Amino acid sequence: MAYLAQTPQPALAAVNRAPVQLWLPRASLSHCVRAMVFRSTLGIGRDWPEAWRYNHFPASPLCAIGWFFQGHSELIDEGHPAAPESPGQRVPQVYFSGPVTRPTISRNSPEGHGMMLMLLPDAVQAMTGLNPAEWINRFAPLSAALDADWQHLGAAVLAAPDDPSRVALIEEFLLPRWQAARPAASAPGTPRLRDWAQGLSMRAASSGVGRSLRQAERRIKGWTGLPMRELRGIGRAEQAFFHTLAQGDAPVRWAEVAADAGYADQSHLCRETRRVTGFAPAELRQRIAEDEAFWIYRVWI
Repeated sequence: MAYLAQTPQPALAAVNRAPVQLWLPRASLSHCVRAMVFRSTLGIGRDWPEAWRYNHFPASPLCAIGWFFQGHSELIDEGHPAAPESPGQRVPQVYFSGPVTRPTISRNSPEGHGMMLMLLPDAVQAMTGLNPAEWINRFAPLSAALDADWQHLGAAVLAAPDDPSRVALIEEFLLPRWQAARPAASAPGTPRLRDWAQGLSMRAASSGVGRSLRQAERRIKGWTGLPMRELRGIGRAEQAFFHTLAQGDAPVRWAEVAADAGYADQSHLCRETRRVTGFAPAELRQRIAEDEAFWIYRVWI
């Protein structure tokens, strides 16, 4: 059974004004599901200032299926992130999204309750045949991406009485499909993005008829929709984030963070962090500590 994650920084997670739960998958689904995230502003959001209704998400190679049990959300044009009168793209009640190569901003209704099922793109490709490259930076109704079985799952999760029931439904659905489709067994445990990308590289190099670097790159892009260069960049950014998070309130030595994460230098770290999150490292750290819109960063592990 999936289990509730314990954040490595409880004091930071406590900054969130709305309850957030991050569920991690059982071992047998750890290379299929990255996490399931629930958040609710029911009973509290109506009294919030406008700024607290926003969400900032980093670029991510993951695919997602999302549900809004109550309320809704809109994707906001980055050029007008703070204009209440600026209408955004309404996200479907049950949606599918592919890998996202740029940071995104959304705005919630005053109150709501929703969840995201975060799936590794190679697992989605293996189970469904979907080409993740065709879904880069796209949000669409689940029915536009996946077949009737997945749509039935979407409806069942939407109708379930509570979040643990939803988690159980998802695992019951995914387990036989992943067991039938998964490649050679990987090491148990939930992989961080850098470890997952390295595992893909090793699998691509040892599978298929041709084993040249170019052929391996093609396999990886076919499985994930993204080139290895992009996957490694996002993996480095995630590693730098966790290194910084581990510092707590202590001053951060950015040159050491850059070296630990594999960047050429501190300037490289700054450029890539801005590309993945939209912010320079120091500003991102401050916003995570203070801004409700960065709630996802405070619970991610």
